[in-house]
Amino acid sequence: MSQLRCPKCESMEATKSGVVGGRQRFKCKNCGYHYSVAKTGKETSPYYVIKALQLYVEGVSYREIERLLGVSHVSVMNWVKKYGVKAPRQTDYHPTYKILNQKELAEFFQKPENLKEAGLIVTELGDKYMMIRWERFKQG
Repeated sequence: MSQLRCPKCESMEATKSGVVGGRQRFKCKNCGYHYSVAKTGKETSPYYVIKALQLYVEGVSYREIERLLGVSHVSVMNWVKKYGVKAPRQTDYHPTYKILNQKELAEFFQKPENLKEAGLIVTELGDKYMMIRWERFKQG
């Protein structure tokens, strides 16, 4: 039982204390706290959590992040809330993005007219690259 840590005091000393809902329950010898083992299930890779939060900060919507990364928009909302991430609200600009492979990205950067404007970020997205650019909303 030394492999389990108490979620309250992080002690490694625990004893079995029954079964609840089909899961083993433990009692910490140090602080007396009762806890169950973490539920087994599908866990999202930290890579996708970080990418989702980066995209959110860059102004990409929850649904767009869902389409790009293949993770639920509800999961993205929960991560934003959990980590307290705040996206700056900018009313004059909106992000547009393109997914490019390495060759397309190299060709894009070889054209001088593509490098004149500010507001461009490139981030890895699996085996491809995402280029995010900010465009000014049309007035009128």
